[in-house]
Order: sequence, then structure tokens, then C-alpha cells
Amino acid sequence: MQHVFETMGTVVSLRFDEGSVARSILDDVEHVFRTADTTFSLYNPASELSRIARGELTLTHSSEAVRDAYERAVHWRNATGGAFTAHRPDGVIDLSGIVKALAIEAAGEILDAAGSAGWLLNAGGDVLARVGDTESGKNAWRVGIVDPLDRTVLLCSFELDETRAALATSGTAERGEHVWRTDARQSFSQVSVLAPDIVTADVLATAILSGGQQTSDLATEQFGVEVLTVDANGELLITPWLRNAVSTEPH
Repeated sequence: MQHVFETMGTVVSLRFDEGSVARSILDDVEHVFRTADTTFSLYNPASELSRIARGELTLTHSSEAVRDAYERAVHWRNATGGAFTAHRPDGVIDLSGIVKALAIEAAGEILDAAGSAGWLLNAGGDVLARVGDTESGKNAWRVGIVDPLDRTVLLCSFELDETRAALATSGTAERGEHVWRTDARQSFSQVSVLAPDIVTADVLATAILSGGQQTSDLATEQFGVEVLTVDANGELLITPWLRNAVSTEPH
């Protein structure tokens, strides 16, 4: 079964390894994304974050959802030495670097609570999965990382598992320069991070694109994530597990 819908300026697809899912569960998942969009989008002048940006609402008087998202973004700012940030250079609170991942995380909690055994959620290329039948592996989810120099080609593909359930990619190929860089050399054009959870994967992909090699080293050492980076010339830097995936897995 597959379910697809548009939200947050992108496409979200849900796939299930077997059976069907109640329409009410799918509605709840869609509601999570649409609520996040109406709350956090700085393109929506009616959103809470837009009202905060204009000085019409203080952060302390905002909703619990906004305050929680801001707190988690600040946590990641501190954990990445400032490579990830909750603010634009002009000081405006901008949580776009974490909001989609939080929505994916919340949607996953809905699917888990509904008893969905195996599922894969893809929101604009950021992926979170649950493997239903872990013993046989027959329902494993295979995902790939696209070559930013040729979007029709995969750099590698591999199967997600319980310890590597989330894959996120940040880069300039589709959206241009949209991340505030702390690495003056702008070393990488695309960064993919494979992690146990989607917030860690997505935040660190953005942070490494911003901070370059120093932040990549920090991420692999402190968080144990797998990283694949691509520089402007197409050269790859790959952590060991992903290097093995590139060399041994068909794609």
C-alpha cells in the first residue's frame, strides 16, 4: 500500500510492507505535517513564527510546540558548535532546519502507535523507516543517495535497519545555497547522514553542509552516524559502513 500527499512545499510518500492502514491514521499523519507548516512557515504571514519575526508575539508566549522546537534547535546548535542554528543572520528565529524532521518523527510515532509493522516515510528525500520482519529481512527497505552532479544516478543504495533507520540529505543541487555556511570554503555540495532517528540525521546533514569537515568529524565521533559527502568536483568522503555499501551493494 502507498499513500502520497503534498505539504510543506514537498511531496510525502508512505509505503507499507503489507495490508492496509485505516484512513484515520493517514489523516492523522497528514495533519501533523500541515500543522507544522501552518505553525512554523516564515512564508505564511499568519504562522506563529511569522508573528514572532514581526514582534507581534514573544517566544515565551508562543505555543508549546514552538517553544519545544526552539529548545531542540538550540540543543543542536550547542551540540554542533554553532554549525546548526535556530536563527537567521538577522536574528530572526528560523526553525526550518528541524521542523520537517520533527514532523516525520511525530508521524512515525503515530504509525508505531497504530501498530503498523513495517513502513517507510519519505518527505522530500528525507526518510524514516520501520522494518517489520527483521528476522527474515524479506521486508527490508532499500534506499539510495542521488548523485548531485547527475540526478538520474545513485551514488549508492543500501537497506535500512533498526540502528540505521533514518536517512537525510542536505545539498545545493535542487534548492541552491539555502544553508547559512560557517565553513568559509563551502567544502561540500551535498551531505547525507544515516542515523537511528530522523532528527539526528536531518540536523547533522544540515550542520555538516554548513560547517564542513570539522563538523563532519564531530558528528561521526560524537553521534556515531554514517556520512557521505560530495564536494564541488564530485569527490566523495564516506564513512566505513557506507563505503562498504558503495562497493558491495547493487544500485
